[in-house]
Amino acid sequence: MRLKLTKVFQKVPEGYIGFVEELPGANTQGNTLEEARSNLEEAIELVLEANRMLSEEQIQGQDVIRESVFLSIL
Repeated sequence: MRLKLTKVFQKVPEGYIGFVEELPGANTQGNTLEEARSNLEEAIELVLEANRMLSEEQIQGQDVIRESVFLSIL
């Protein structure tokens, strides 16, 4: 089982911009396509970490049940 995300890159006068279709907030830019790809990997990690931290703050001290989820993409 794997989660599949879609990275999108576009050439612009300043270089390249990139984002992940399924993950709002995960976007970046770079002078080259390789730099944009690398920056986007870091942006994905930062967005997921920030979302996790925000969630943990919101439920802190509450009685919750946590479960892992694995998504199968067709």
